[in-house]
Amino acid sequence: MSTAVTQYNRLAKLLHWGSAILVIGLFALGLWMVDLTYYSEWYKPAPHWHKSLGLCLFALTLFRVIWKFITASPAIEGAEWEIQGAKIAHTGLYLLLFAVFISGYMISTADGRSIEVFNWFSVPGFGSFFENQADIAGELHFYLACTVIGLAVLHALAALKHHFINKDNTLSKML
Repeated sequence: MSTAVTQYNRLAKLLHWGSAILVIGLFALGLWMVDLTYYSEWYKPAPHWHKSLGLCLFALTLFRVIWKFITASPAIEGAEWEIQGAKIAHTGLYLLLFAVFISGYMISTADGRSIEVFNWFSVPGFGSFFENQADIAGELHFYLACTVIGLAVLHALAALKHHFINKDNTLSKML
């Protein structure tokens, strides 16, 4: 009798899809808010929501990584190059997300102010570590976020390829 895991557990699925929604939403919000003018009614609320949701995604991602290591996951299906590619892509997504979180923190706290998370609590700021930190971190944040979205699209396309062309269980394991 085989005891191999064939599906992701419910919490892993919830973490995956919740993260996907937050990543896409934060990306869209970020693109929209950078064009706001000082006179827009959203000039202050949009960054507040972006930072708050970003820190929630950071906590969720940290928990997700821990959960990934302490629970069993189904095997990755496909040819050896697909399996290795999936492992590299998954690791890349996590590393990129953490780089996005760090760069966002460096933008938001360069002036020494803390980050208010939904006015529930504050994450302390340590100020600048180098000259023009907010600008440099802002550029990095944008390009890292674009790379996350690009890799997420590739991830989704790979899942669809497995579902419709390979006709394996790759996509259904996460649904």
